[in-house]
Amino acid sequence: MTGRIRRRLIAERLDALPRRGPVICPLCARPVPQSLQDAHHLVPRSHGGKHTEVLHRICHQQIHALLTEVELAKHYHTIEALLAHPGIASFVAWVRTKPEGFFGRTRKSQRLRG
Repeated sequence: MTGRIRRRLIAERLDALPRRGPVICPLCARPVPQSLQDAHHLVPRSHGGKHTEVLHRICHQQIHALLTEVELAKHYHTIEALLAHPGIASFVAWVRTKPEGFFGRTRKSQRLRG
C-alpha cells in the first residue's frame, strides 16, 4: 500500500501527462480507468531510469511480482521485452479477457519469495 504523499506525487505525474482520450495500457491493450493507473519505470529508478509508462495497476503489480529490478534493468526494459517473458505473456493473455476495471490479488512468484 502506498502512502498519502506518494499517491499524491503519482497523481501529479499522471496529471502532467498529455491526455488524448482514454489511456490504453501498453501491456494488455485495454483502457485504463483513472483510479487504476500506475506509472511504471521501464528501467527502475534505482538503476537510473526516468521514462515511465502508464499501466493498469494489476499489470504493474504482476511485473514486479515476477521480475527483480536487476532483471527489469538488464533484460526487460521495453514493453516488447516484457511481453516476450513467458510469465508476463500468460498473464496478459488471461487479463485481456477481464473488464477494464478488474483488479485482483497479485502474489510474488516463489522464485522471488524464497
